[in-house]
Amino acid sequence: MHTPSPYTNRAARIYAVDGMSCAHCVASVTEEVAEVAGVDDVSVDLHRGRLAVTGRQISDDAIRAAVAQAGYEVVA
Repeated sequence: MHTPSPYTNRAARIYAVDGMSCAHCVASVTEEVAEVAGVDDVSVDLHRGRLAVTGRQISDDAIRAAVAQAGYEVVA
C-alpha cells in the first residue's frame, strides 16, 4: 500500500499569510520559517501578504506551524 508523503519535491512554494502589518511581522515570519527543515530561502511580501519559500522536501504542515508560531496564519 502506498502512503502519500507529507513532503513535496517542488523547489518553490507560495503561501498567503493573514495578519501581517509591519516590518516586525515580516521578520518574525522569516525567522520562524527559516528554521524549518529543508528551507533554503524565505521571502515575505508584506503588501501582498505572501510568503515564498524555496528548498527541498518542504512540508506544508511545517511551514504552517512555523507561521503560526510567529503569530500568523497561512490561509492559502
